[in-house]
Amino acid sequence: MSETTTPATAAAPGVHEHPQAPHGYTPAKDDYLKRLRRIEGQVRGIARMVDEDTYCIDVLTQISAVTKALQAVSIGLVEDHLAHCVVDAARQSPDAGAAKVREAADAIARLVRS
Repeated sequence: MSETTTPATAAAPGVHEHPQAPHGYTPAKDDYLKRLRRIEGQVRGIARMVDEDTYCIDVLTQISAVTKALQAVSIGLVEDHLAHCVVDAARQSPDAGAAKVREAADAIARLVRS
């Protein structure tokens, strides 16, 4: 880390900073945040279920619902990334476009493996 970078402002490993332009999801940011807060509440509910010794299958059902909700957010973010970041990079140059396509493909591969 440089002297001007503090742990609070340093990007996490694998996190790419792009200060020059808004991200593709920026127009829908409030919707994403609302969905993520709802998911956060669902996860807290699952923890409560475990704490209260709720039947295993009921806990698994809720975990499945959270997983599907996160997948829906992921798909939306991928679509926004492709429509905004990849398209913009491809307009800049073939190399920049290819790099963004590779980045998107790698992210999709991580999602598929998870």
